[in-house]
Amino acid sequence: MRSTLLSPVLALLLSTPFTYSLQLESTTEGRLPAMGFNSWNCFNEHINEEKFLTAAQQLVDLGLKDLGYTYVNIDDGWSDKDLWRDPETKRIIVDTKKFPDGISGLADKVHELGLKLGIYSDRGTKTCASYPGSMDYEEIDAKTFADWGVDYLKYDNCFIPDEEEDEYPWAPEWWNTTHDGNKIHAPESYDFSTSRSAQRYRAMRDALKRQDRIIQFGMCNWGHAHVEKWGNETAQSWRIWGDILPQWTGHKDHIAWGVMPILNHALFHLSQTNFWGHADMDMLEVGNGLTPAEDRSHFALWAILKSPLLIGTPLDKVSPETLAVFKNKELIAFNQDESFGIPAWPYKWGVNADWTWNQTHPAEYYSGNSTAGLHVFMLNTLEKTVTKTAVFDEVPGLDSTKKYIVHDMWSGEDIGIYEKEFSIPVESHDIAALRFNEASEGAEEALKVQGKGKRTHHAGRATDEL
Repeated sequence: MRSTLLSPVLALLLSTPFTYSLQLESTTEGRLPAMGFNSWNCFNEHINEEKFLTAAQQLVDLGLKDLGYTYVNIDDGWSDKDLWRDPETKRIIVDTKKFPDGISGLADKVHELGLKLGIYSDRGTKTCASYPGSMDYEEIDAKTFADWGVDYLKYDNCFIPDEEEDEYPWAPEWWNTTHDGNKIHAPESYDFSTSRSAQRYRAMRDALKRQDRIIQFGMCNWGHAHVEKWGNETAQSWRIWGDILPQWTGHKDHIAWGVMPILNHALFHLSQTNFWGHADMDMLEVGNGLTPAEDRSHFALWAILKSPLLIGTPLDKVSPETLAVFKNKELIAFNQDESFGIPAWPYKWGVNADWTWNQTHPAEYYSGNSTAGLHVFMLNTLEKTVTKTAVFDEVPGLDSTKKYIVHDMWSGEDIGIYEKEFSIPVESHDIAALRFNEASEGAEEALKVQGKGKRTHHAGRATDEL
């Protein structure tokens, strides 16, 4: 059976009690990770009403709405850079060239399709693309968004005045590196929930709570100010790292990052995610230039770590292969499970020793429970196809004395019945997504009738029977 010894880091993480985020009253909104579409990764600030109506209609027509993709989220660029705010009401003025019917008019059309509308703002004086920010206008903007029929707010972290900067700045990029010598280290006793960052995000949280409309709150402060220490009491989701890029590894100017660096950081903050609160790994880049294998891994990893699943590619141009990834019902079911709110956890690193910080080769072996069974996910971070093996003695929840039906979550088919271990070839940068269910009496005969046959491992040797 599996050893009960834990690494010191894992023991510390597991000893941290799961906390529950800000629960929205009289609704289940925010209990599970948000799913839908966001405009930034495909359009940046070049947006208009037509693009959102197209995205909304495609969510319906492609069957994505029925799978849970219900948010149509406007990102940066929706307001008027010249007019800024109304001189009397102080409300942000919408760019009517982009949105001739205003945000409220768009909201009405999106709601008619049975979907929800999200909007974007920033805790600073300006948004990241230099549109009006919400600093010192939290109450007015929250009321404005509610009046417009908004259902979700993404709240960014740009253009912070010097007097509003944190006394002890902290960014996750410094996690395993030497701190900038020009910055001041926070005392060990310092409580980051008292930081100016936390206070400003709470100001918008409180303003949203005072409205007569449920608005889900997604913070986008890139993991700064140790948001993992206070995010759960402030929002339904909080970004844990910088912006995502459609690449596997590496970064651009230490601001935008590939899939593996983001995954690497997320693995050290899994204990914060549960019902009502989700560590956000950023919007999906599936369909934006990654390889098909990387698309599968990216989506699967975001799904199993219970990150929000916000599509960031033009849905009217999506390929059948990309659409199939977005529509994987079994991975969505894991992400949206009503009974299991915690993410899958790594049970073994693979290339590196367990609990190694590495932005190229993070953990490769994961397990987690869902209402459907026990799941194992095996990632290949190498540049070649390799055979990955799930050794039952190593997987939490599996018993090496029992037989299991192994199910492929990509094909939706049962592979066969196994004991001791299960091996499968995995392409470069791809991921095996598997479900294990204990084989009952008659399971082998049932698989024969289905034409799957029986494949049983005996101490490393496999035999096939028909």
